[in-house]
Amino acid sequence: MADVKNEINGPDNLVDLFEQAVEKFRDNDLFGTKNSDKTGYDWVTYGEIAERVDNMRSGLAAIGVGRGDSVGIIANNCNEWAVAAYATYGLCAKYIPMYEAELTRIMKYIIKDSGVKVLLVARNDILEKIKHFPDEIESLKRIIVIDSKGDNSMAELERIGKKKPVPSVKPEKKDIAGLIYTSGTTGNPKGVLLSHWNLASNALAATMALPKMISAGDRTLSFLPWAHSFGQTAELHMLINFGGQTGFAESPQTIVDDLALVKPTLLIAVPRVFNKVYTGLKDKVEKEGGLAKFLFDMGQNAAREKRAAGGNAGLITRMKLALVDRLVYSKVRAKFGGRMKMALSSSAALSPRIAEFFWDIGIPVCEAWGMTELSPAHTVNTTENNKPGTAGRPIPGCSIKIEKIPGFEDDKEGEIIAYGPNVMVGYHNLPEATGQVLREDGGLHTGDLGWVDDEGYLHITGRIKEQYKLENGKYVFPSAIEETIKLSMFIENAMVYGHNRPFNVAIVVPDWLVVLPWAEKQGLTDDVEQLINEPKLVQLMESEIQKTCRSLAAYEIPRKILLLSEAFTPENGILTPTLKLKRREVHKRFGSRIEELY
Repeated sequence: MADVKNEINGPDNLVDLFEQAVEKFRDNDLFGTKNSDKTGYDWVTYGEIAERVDNMRSGLAAIGVGRGDSVGIIANNCNEWAVAAYATYGLCAKYIPMYEAELTRIMKYIIKDSGVKVLLVARNDILEKIKHFPDEIESLKRIIVIDSKGDNSMAELERIGKKKPVPSVKPEKKDIAGLIYTSGTTGNPKGVLLSHWNLASNALAATMALPKMISAGDRTLSFLPWAHSFGQTAELHMLINFGGQTGFAESPQTIVDDLALVKPTLLIAVPRVFNKVYTGLKDKVEKEGGLAKFLFDMGQNAAREKRAAGGNAGLITRMKLALVDRLVYSKVRAKFGGRMKMALSSSAALSPRIAEFFWDIGIPVCEAWGMTELSPAHTVNTTENNKPGTAGRPIPGCSIKIEKIPGFEDDKEGEIIAYGPNVMVGYHNLPEATGQVLREDGGLHTGDLGWVDDEGYLHITGRIKEQYKLENGKYVFPSAIEETIKLSMFIENAMVYGHNRPFNVAIVVPDWLVVLPWAEKQGLTDDVEQLINEPKLVQLMESEIQKTCRSLAAYEIPRKILLLSEAFTPENGILTPTLKLKRREVHKRFGSRIEELY
């Protein structure tokens, strides 16, 4: 087992964590929201949010919320999300977040399963979809609309609370702070019970792991949903702990503009963001050709030479890098606001090639690993200790053990067993499922396969439940292949399949923003339903897969492909709200066409 590093010092609950931060940073900016004319951000301070938390806590108490009750929220990230969260914690009640884009039946399941007593919803259109819930769910007594000015609004609840102040109650470290429902790829989601110490210790340990990378006044752009554990811990609890600031992205479509306005120094993101920036830039220079392509390629080659020399580049290499930095890389940094010190990436594997590119241009992207059941962070790379292609080393207070899987080929690989104060309490109302993953020694069966190298870095090789064998007996971990395929600028999404088959195939969704201009140049139709059957496009996609997968074993590379015109999205049920692929759903819908590939 990897050694536990450092003891975690600091508040053992989220109420103290928040109140101590307010005491230190009262007059500092905390949250920013884009102003009405879209030219800048309006900021509120730690002190202003704390005042609202006090009022909201008292308002919730006035309508009967107390210790052990559940408060739910269906809203995207905003000031009110955080206000309601810390107000709920201060009553020793549980906070249950849900996605605005969640399916209505899943919302109903979560509210009923967690026993939500008071539910906050962002707007009246969400209320319309769920207004019948109180008649069908016994625990649900009241629905409050955040964006409203009437008697049933959050503002009114805060006004009531201001007249009847109720002091915060300090939770014990073992008290449940909230449930985060994992958006399962099959069946109903599981409610992960996270205690105050689970979440507080994780925020503290993550801060301790990054001492030279984050400090009071650092700013991020928030676009990961706080209903998901990564966004909630990293962008909210950890950020508040060290005195940071966050501006809310207006929408996924405005992120580029929002970055320029917020000018973040820190970014919490998933690989998809960095992949899109890289492939977008590569696509642009490929189209422009000439000097742009020459400079891009020269920068890439010079950076490789520098890495090969252990960072001690010769004069010519340094001159090349300086020229490319001034003419190309500085413009990429400007797209991120021009002040980026670092970024954290998690939720899926980040290609080493992408990670190295961002380090080369002056934006260190450090990969981390964890899961909702771990609150969620467990290992992380840092700017001082970084190994691209790995998930880093355990954060303070945490450790890992690799447990051999009987019958598995590789002796160094096995299931990752996680230990630490961040290990969940269990799954709500699911004792059998809890018993399957929580060990008597306090460890968590993560279901991830990996190994630890001699320097203590964790290498993730796949999800055990997703692995399958080909007809030749070789194990395949499809998610890693899929991430590699998606490095092509022409491919938006992919699923690899080959269980008990002679070879792998790939179900591919083209990136139509790139493919349609290509098709026009080829004199092909712009009807995507016809285009997916065009031999030229099929040939292009096959060559792109061969190109991106050239570093993989021959048996891993898909030999045939199925092109789809429809994107994988949460709305059509193929992706979860956290963008995880529902493999069974893909096979259910396209199984007969997949079989035709064989």
